[in-house]
Amino acid sequence: MNRPHAGLALPDPPDELVRLSRTLGDRIAEHIRRDGPMPFDRYMAMALYEPGLGYYVNGLHKFGQAGDFVTAPEQGGLFAAALADQIDQIATALGAAYTIMEPGAGSGVLARDLLQTLRTPPEHYLILEPSAVLRQVQRETLASLPDHLAGRVEWIDAPPDQPFDGVIVANEVIDALPVAVFETGPEGPRERCVTIGDTRLEWTTNAPRPRLVEAFERLQHRLGRGLAQGYVSEICLDLGGWLDTITAPLRRGSALLIDYGYPRQEYYLPERSAGTLVCHYRHRAHFDPFVWPGLTDLSAFVDFSAVVDAAAECGLTAAGFTSQADFLLSLNAHEHVARADDDRVRLRLAGELKRLIMPGEMGEKFKLLALQRGLDIKLSGLAENNRLDSLL
Repeated sequence: MNRPHAGLALPDPPDELVRLSRTLGDRIAEHIRRDGPMPFDRYMAMALYEPGLGYYVNGLHKFGQAGDFVTAPEQGGLFAAALADQIDQIATALGAAYTIMEPGAGSGVLARDLLQTLRTPPEHYLILEPSAVLRQVQRETLASLPDHLAGRVEWIDAPPDQPFDGVIVANEVIDALPVAVFETGPEGPRERCVTIGDTRLEWTTNAPRPRLVEAFERLQHRLGRGLAQGYVSEICLDLGGWLDTITAPLRRGSALLIDYGYPRQEYYLPERSAGTLVCHYRHRAHFDPFVWPGLTDLSAFVDFSAVVDAAAECGLTAAGFTSQADFLLSLNAHEHVARADDDRVRLRLAGELKRLIMPGEMGEKFKLLALQRGLDIKLSGLAENNRLDSLL
């Protein structure tokens, strides 16, 4: 078999990881032989979450400099410090004991730093994490917490049945939801699927599933324009179901969704005709989702307008939308740098702040969408440059 990344400047994984990836690839191929070409969202779900083999559940190191990507919390403590200020404001407005729920807590760094930084820690910190492997990583990260904070943490397989007042924090979660991929044709959308090529998995097109046709027609109606023939992009068909499930127990409070993405009109710009799907392997970004399945992170940018639409159907109100840079600066993240006593610490924090807020780093690429239910307060992090109108 040819090297799956021929033509890409990617390092070869060690032999045992090659075997893991090929095992997953063989399993995907079995499904294709049995059922025919596989819709891409099904492929993405297997590549990321197939038990024991998928990217997020196979036990390999994902986060930080030794992994495939670095999230905002892993840049250092500034992100969590600013986010804690925002959560403290919400907790004060709730006026009672509150709960934080974090779906997809990654390495656990954000949970640890929030619990250490919050002026009013939550009564419960629920980590919604189905992966046993990631739960262990998170436990190791949180082991440094003092007992009075560690005792507040609970791992759950699904959102709780009992309603709670509090905050849901989802940092870089929506981008990992599987997406369907469409390509416009002369008679409407075609669905891009996965099939078996001569030496590897590859793209093919099929008649679209009814769900995708409905979503595509709804998209074009809301865009107010058509998409050119040959235009390729993504739609997250399960976004509404995911948001409804995640926010169902939230009685009063806010959901803070941080991710990279665009308003709908920007997401589907005519010049963005190849979509937003991106792959990460050893801190290298590329655009071939069939390279080393199970070893490569797959994600798509978030259509934040679609999130607002789904939120309305879930009984949530959109409180605001802004860039990560404006969110952090509205919360005076720069003051944490100025307060540092040690010059070396101040220099380190200044570098961290630059990575978090500069347009060429994470500042403009990442956005924050705040949703509310049973609560109507002006969030401090949205004081500057609330761009909510761009989503409507």
